[in-house]
Amino acid sequence: MQAAQTLELERLAFESKKDNESALVQKVVIDTNVILDLCLFEDPKVDALKLKIQDKSLIWLATQGMRDELVRVLTYPHLLGKAQQKDESMQQAHGTTMAQLLKMFDEWVTLCEAAPKARYMCKDPDDQKFIDLAAHTGALLISKDKAVLALTNRLARLGVKVCNTHKLQF
Repeated sequence: MQAAQTLELERLAFESKKDNESALVQKVVIDTNVILDLCLFEDPKVDALKLKIQDKSLIWLATQGMRDELVRVLTYPHLLGKAQQKDESMQQAHGTTMAQLLKMFDEWVTLCEAAPKARYMCKDPDDQKFIDLAAHTGALLISKDKAVLALTNRLARLGVKVCNTHKLQF
């Protein structure tokens, strides 16, 4: 009987440790413009963010709607040329294509259900899904979008920190 109790205590301690470790890992919601900086433009301002995502010291939360928006944005004419150029140069340099970039997105994100509407509404309805998810999960919202950044103080009242890529510090 005592051995069974010891095993149960060890299991509970392990699960508690696992819960504490995951609580220490910061959750982030990343808007599409920053995703483009991460995956397409390779902007050095987001290098630290990229490393934190890759080493899983950040949990990147996203919804299917966010992925759908990324796919749609990648077909914009001014980005399509960059995406095709990226395909060719990445294929030559790293053997990577845009399809593989979307695969990276899929591997890096923790997919969530669409969140309920937040108390504050964004002027740009395309950005609302990022605000909703950050407000619902308490995640750091990383954005360069002026409409999102304009809500920084209001979202702080909900416990949501909004951060521009220029101010990212990890």
